[in-house]
Amino acid sequence: MTEQAAETPGISLDPSTCPVRHVLDGVSDKWSILVLAALHMSQCRFSELRRLIPDVSQKMLTQTLRKLERDGLIDRIVTPSSPPRVDYRLRPLGQTLFLRMSSLATWAIENRAEIDAARLAFDARD
Repeated sequence: MTEQAAETPGISLDPSTCPVRHVLDGVSDKWSILVLAALHMSQCRFSELRRLIPDVSQKMLTQTLRKLERDGLIDRIVTPSSPPRVDYRLRPLGQTLFLRMSSLATWAIENRAEIDAARLAFDARD
């Protein structure tokens, strides 16, 4: 990073003050991204999310949902019944985040072959 960027107000790489790190720490793991993508399609129950993301464990899905709810990105909706029905849906803040993340997903899809080729070439050097 240049000295100019380091001196620009609002830009800090210090982990205790960097707003980008603070936000990305909460949403940049693969489970959060996949949950947001699933909920972008429609409101889901826990079991539906497990089916949509088959490689996530129950524990990780629970932790991810709690983290996203805490950050104000999703709502947890409890419908009184026997047993209680619990659904999850994106909040407006989660929708705006997903829209920005979808650009990254598009980039990944468009560039996957080139990245795969670079990885193979790199691994072949060893």
